[in-house]
Amino acid sequence: MAKVTRDDVARLAGTSTAVVSYVINNGPRPVAPATRERVLAAIKELGYRPDRVAQAMASRRTDLIGMIVPDARQPFFGEMAHAVEQAAAERGKMVLVGNSDYVAEREVHYLRAFLGMRVSGLILVSHALNNQAAAEIEAWDARVVLLHERPELIDDVAVVTDDIGGAQLATRHLLEHGYAYVACLGGTAETPSVGDPVSDHVEGWRRAMQEAGIPTEGKLFEAPYNRYDAYQVGLELLAGPNRPPAIFCSTDDQAIGVLRAARELRIDVPGELAVAGFDDVKEAALTDPPLTTIASDRSAMARAAVDLVLDDGLRVAGSRRERLKLFPSRLVVRRSCGCAPQETPGS
Repeated sequence: MAKVTRDDVARLAGTSTAVVSYVINNGPRPVAPATRERVLAAIKELGYRPDRVAQAMASRRTDLIGMIVPDARQPFFGEMAHAVEQAAAERGKMVLVGNSDYVAEREVHYLRAFLGMRVSGLILVSHALNNQAAAEIEAWDARVVLLHERPELIDDVAVVTDDIGGAQLATRHLLEHGYAYVACLGGTAETPSVGDPVSDHVEGWRRAMQEAGIPTEGKLFEAPYNRYDAYQVGLELLAGPNRPPAIFCSTDDQAIGVLRAARELRIDVPGELAVAGFDDVKEAALTDPPLTTIASDRSAMARAAVDLVLDDGLRVAGSRRERLKLFPSRLVVRRSCGCAPQETPGS
């Protein structure tokens, strides 16, 4: 059976191949609704499938969006990647995901690979963007949107949560329960001090403590972002002589590890220890007890990132403030802080 071509579609629809191209590519020129319907009907009747490779060679762009995350095994990044994939599908694009594993060399590897494939754009969740990665982005003159984190080495558009404000909300809420102080699980020695969400979470915790007139010295503890290592940190902290009455964790994964440690040590949460996290991953509603945390609208953030990375005007000069899309944070109250439950699982 002969391969169906764009010429075949044009003949059946009674139009030109250029108009067929405009319909398939949603531009660059408008097509009258009636003509568009005829072209779509012809495509369906003939079973025409566009040659995406040929289209990419002609336009020097593919229908792909590259996305680099630190570790898609962590629920937050997995859920964010899924939200980006859904938003991209609404725009007729597909997403390629690469895991940097918090390693700068792997981040550069995926940058080169995705940009070399002529992706339509790149959504970058960078843990610690280095000079080499920044140089790669500059060399390719790529459309890049920073999501969740905003490294200072490049000045591309960033879509982020109000991390400082969210951490303040969580810490204030714990203090309002009457706890003498709130300890904080921050990042590690390798955590960037600027542009990293965890650093901003620590800053928000510090501001809330200072507002309450409570010193922060000796109350900040290093912990990796994942639940497994945070569990080990939690065991040491909770078994020690100076167990805190409340802990704000910079990520929900850390909080899940702390809850597991408390359960093993038979420390009642929230009776003897209050815990709050940040991110509102799906599992947060199913922990024991359900986790009080900070949420943001990941779907809206993902859609904004996809829209920006596909926008021809993305690289138009503008102020840093104009190039930062800041989404609000909100407190999700569950039982781990000492409150009566206000949400049901899956809400």
